[in-house]
Amino acid sequence: MNFPFQIFVALRYLKSRKRHRSLSFNTVISVAGVAVGVMALLTVISVMSGFHEDLRKKILGVNTDLVVLNLTGEIEDYQGLIERVRENPEVVSASPFVLGQAMLSAGGRAQGVYVRGVEPELEQKTTDFQSHMKEGSLLALGAGREGERPGIVLGMELAEHLGVREGDEVRVVSPFGGMGPLGNLPRVKKFVVVGVFEVGMFEYDSNLALTALGPAQEFFDLGTGVTGLEVKVKDIFKAGDVGTSLERKLGFPFHTRDWIDMNRNLFSALKLEKLVMFVILTLIVLVAAFNIVSTQIMNVIEKEREIAILKAMGASRRSIMSIFMLQGFLIGLVGTAIGLGGGWLLTWLLNTYHIIKLPADVYYLSHLPAKINPLDFTTVSVSAIVISFLATVYPAWQAGRLDPVEPLRYE
Repeated sequence: MNFPFQIFVALRYLKSRKRHRSLSFNTVISVAGVAVGVMALLTVISVMSGFHEDLRKKILGVNTDLVVLNLTGEIEDYQGLIERVRENPEVVSASPFVLGQAMLSAGGRAQGVYVRGVEPELEQKTTDFQSHMKEGSLLALGAGREGERPGIVLGMELAEHLGVREGDEVRVVSPFGGMGPLGNLPRVKKFVVVGVFEVGMFEYDSNLALTALGPAQEFFDLGTGVTGLEVKVKDIFKAGDVGTSLERKLGFPFHTRDWIDMNRNLFSALKLEKLVMFVILTLIVLVAAFNIVSTQIMNVIEKEREIAILKAMGASRRSIMSIFMLQGFLIGLVGTAIGLGGGWLLTWLLNTYHIIKLPADVYYLSHLPAKINPLDFTTVSVSAIVISFLATVYPAWQAGRLDPVEPLRYE
């Protein structure tokens, strides 16, 4: 198979002048610059993608994909509403919940928390909360008998702060109680800890407690009403469309909020941060591209005699330009390939061995996550190769316009 002579000349020019057996030092530096830039860019982008996905999993592990709320207050006939919601073919399951703020106290310690009342059997079908249980079970919330104290499930950080474990007693206090002889009295109810969960996000592990639906309705004086419905859908990325469809079907005063809308600020910040890091680290590849430019300019000056000979033998201006553009393309291609391998290895090490630990109360995560995203790898690779190729345009143009008479005048 016959290849154009430009390929062989380009490969020849990548080598050292001495014996033509090894790559020139400038070529090695150019390849290394591209490789380091690509590896750094891929590693950071993979960490940002891993952080985004890990955070999404933790949020959806505790919360559902979609909630149905009532603009005028609590929902009374929630059983009928659940049946209407389940008629949507995209809905997997739905369950009622009660949500309110209260204070938990035990042994002289207190902590303000969100108390969520759920039906344990339906909750298991709607969220992945059970997978985060470290002690006890979510089903134990509904196992209490009449006359016994209701059960409650606490986050790990909350349980440690209160100094309680499974089987211990806690008091739930609300400032909105009944009127007494001395004025408004707080409402106090005793619960027994039947489980401890750990999501890995400090916000949930220290500020959330779960109990059965009935005790929560009684404590917050809702009667038979609930705060809203939790809805699980087949595709989490279509939760917004499902919510819009449910709003049209249910009508006023019902409205929906999906998991993206409820965490919009957080995910928007992560998306912007990922974009900014991509732009900043692309500058490393641009620095490597400037190195390619300088190397190619020096190469053109060094190879003036050879270029003149090629032109004298009939090589066109386009052929001369293609030689140096191929040379830069090969540098970018090899550097990108090495950077891809290094970036993949570093990402795998970070994700497998959890090398970098993080304070969970600051970053919501216990280690630095990383995710190998094929789209990110493709984008970075194409960008690096294109930048490397564009860096050769000016030196190749200079080589193409070289007058062969001047270098050969004194030969």
